[in-house]
Amino acid sequence: MASRPSFRDRAVVIRSYDFGEADRVIVLLTKQHGLVRAVAKGVRRAKSRFGSRLQLFVNLDVQLYSGRNLATITQADTIDYFGAQLIDDYDKYTAACVMLEAAERLSLDDDPFLYELVIDTLKDLQDTKRPMLVLDTFLLLAMKHAGWAPSLFNCAQCGAPGPHHAFHPAIGGASCGNCRPPGAAEVDPETLHIMWLISHGHESNATVAQAGEAHQLIRAHLQWHLERKVNALSVMDQELQ
Repeated sequence: MASRPSFRDRAVVIRSYDFGEADRVIVLLTKQHGLVRAVAKGVRRAKSRFGSRLQLFVNLDVQLYSGRNLATITQADTIDYFGAQLIDDYDKYTAACVMLEAAERLSLDDDPFLYELVIDTLKDLQDTKRPMLVLDTFLLLAMKHAGWAPSLFNCAQCGAPGPHHAFHPAIGGASCGNCRPPGAAEVDPETLHIMWLISHGHESNATVAQAGEAHQLIRAHLQWHLERKVNALSVMDQELQ
């Protein structure tokens, strides 16, 4: 009988959960194979060969065997570990958890962009004093790559040039007065400009108030298009209130 195909890839651990008596399912965002769910056999035993490596915020070089429903991890070597600067800082930790959960929802097959963006964002979170801004930059770039970035200057409905004072995810972002739907948020046009800057890789000198407003707009747009809550975002936002 032919052996199952194996493959090697770079991957970052997105999440994990127990499986059976001693195994664990590791959800990996890989560079070349998209999202991969794989079993790490015996990883919960004290003498596991690589259990300590299969943790959140670890960038790995992994060898896997394909399976019908789950792959199997046969080798895992640590390339980078980002957790040391995150786990003792609540704001950085929660921002990183939101990023990983969002990355799982936004992942596409055979697309290295999101993997590279996750790694770059984990690096940026190491020394930042504004983790929420780093997270929001990630979310805007990831949504842009997925094809549903918010319109931040022109009206998302009719294309009328801005700046505009309203925003609603149902129409795709900024809204002019004529197209403004019920329930649209009243926003400072400078906040939309800040969102445009960070989504295009530029630095922003946003005030705390502007950064908070931008975060709420980005959060609303993300969850509207995902059609489900990002649980880690709810935890993060409870601390901001």
